[in-house]
Amino acid sequence: MLDNPLQRWIQGLRGKKGRAPVLVKELGERDRRRILRHLLALDSGDRLLRFGSMVPDEGITAYVGKIDFARDIVFGVVNNVFQLVGVGHLAFAPSEGKKTDKEQIAEFGVSVSASARGQGVGPRLFQRAAIHCRNSDVDTLYMQCLTSNQTMMHIAKKAGMRIKREYGEADAHLELPPPSPGSVMAEALEEQFAVIDYTVKANARAAVKFFTPKKTP
Repeated sequence: MLDNPLQRWIQGLRGKKGRAPVLVKELGERDRRRILRHLLALDSGDRLLRFGSMVPDEGITAYVGKIDFARDIVFGVVNNVFQLVGVGHLAFAPSEGKKTDKEQIAEFGVSVSASARGQGVGPRLFQRAAIHCRNSDVDTLYMQCLTSNQTMMHIAKKAGMRIKREYGEADAHLELPPPSPGSVMAEALEEQFAVIDYTVKANARAAVKFFTPKKTP
């Protein structure tokens, strides 16, 4: 019998009728510029929801420049023209003072481009982050956001996270079960499918650039 994480991944891969599945890929150093472009394209309202404050361009540039891909995990979703339309940052920290016997806890932040709203990008990024935590022996996942961020609040509630509201902010955490063969397989399969999807879209984008005549001055 299939483990629940694997079943959920298979169901997610099918997608809704008439909609392509949302594939989530782990990003790396070579994607830093794409991450920066994605975040800089967010308007003031979306920046407020993502970071909890009004972050200017230089602040976002500094934030992206400090991402440590060897320590944290960044996930992304690319569209058909090879643009990042969703980015999830999974940051790890010592579990000191937290109610867990594990060495680390994780905190998750997510942003979705306006063009990709309502397509399940945010929930899929969260699901990938949660299953990665589970498979990495991290049993507590935190997510902080403004209580006005209805999308994230919905994701948190749907995931069964415990939510604490204070001064207009929500501190939610999810207690994760230990890894299982199904959870490990689900993450490995998704990464394989996402890498293939990412490569195909990258090659298609490169081909379009190559065959598009350059404009003469």
